[in-house]
Amino acid sequence: MALFGKKKETAVAVTEKKSVKVVVRDVSGIILRPVVTEKAALVGERNVYVFFIAPRATKYDVRDAVQKLWKVTPARINIVNREPRQITVRARNRKGTLPGQKKAYVYLKKGDIIEMV
Repeated sequence: MALFGKKKETAVAVTEKKSVKVVVRDVSGIILRPVVTEKAALVGERNVYVFFIAPRATKYDVRDAVQKLWKVTPARINIVNREPRQITVRARNRKGTLPGQKKAYVYLKKGDIIEMV
């Protein structure tokens, strides 16, 4: 009896109907707040908006949140992670920690605007 013999029967592939999952995401916690700095104001003149976002948010989450909140489709999104770091606070070499943050740069088309009240 051989170990490597011919197979007697061939397996017939059964095709099954695949179901498509519809994922409903809550976008209310994706965009935390806008960034209000001089740099954000300068890039805002070029139709770029800067937001602090949730630490686990992705570009697709930010895109969906912008579309749902402001009815505008972004042309491009860049995400920047700022790592937490230790700094010297005041006198006597006390150590403090600056928290890490995640920012999203949302680029819009020429005519589109995001109104922030």
